[in-house]
Amino acid sequence: MDVLRWLFEAKLTIGGGFILWREVLGNVFGLVSAFGGMRRKVWAWPVGIVGNVLLFTVFLGAVFGSPNPVNLLGQAGRQVMFIVVSIYGWYRWRQSRGDGGTAVTPRWASNLTRVRLVIALVVGTGVLTPAFRALGSYEPVWADAWIFVGSLLATLGMARGWVEFWLIWVAVDIVGVPLLISAGYWASAIMYIIYGGFTLTGFFVWWRYRNQAQAPRVETVFPDPRVES
Repeated sequence: MDVLRWLFEAKLTIGGGFILWREVLGNVFGLVSAFGGMRRKVWAWPVGIVGNVLLFTVFLGAVFGSPNPVNLLGQAGRQVMFIVVSIYGWYRWRQSRGDGGTAVTPRWASNLTRVRLVIALVVGTGVLTPAFRALGSYEPVWADAWIFVGSLLATLGMARGWVEFWLIWVAVDIVGVPLLISAGYWASAIMYIIYGGFTLTGFFVWWRYRNQAQAPRVETVFPDPRVES
């Protein structure tokens, strides 16, 4: 019980402000999960779930009596979505895991799938914005909705092994950094900046994996010296 009390109340004071340790720990788990995802390791999913649970309590500050009583419903809701989709991804990667401990072979999404992803991101943001605003989410609400929908599509893309899912994360980070700074969630904003560079790296790593998987294999057969001509 003392550990839980510390977890919910502990904060790091910096100047006249503070950062919740739950926010720091949640983002660290998320970064470790992203690193595992880049290496296509199954353990990336359960590690990410731990971070999602911590951040869920952070972004519902008013509900959990946080020192920062700001509710970001999109941010909190996406943690629940992460947990649900991560369970799916965890199962899918375990089913396809190879002898090397890696799961899924990165592949490009089809052109039709790419169009659908863009449409889903734009339309989903438009639909959820008034819903989040009615629930009292932090302004600008469209940014919160964009982050929620983009995170859903990126996590689904990771589970399916689409290389493009890294670029969706970049789009999420670009909107997420200014929103989190304005809401006072500095630790998450800093982590989003780190994620931005990390997701670009992940994109090129998966791109390389994909090119290596597509490269033709040339086998050279030498004549058997035991066979006389």
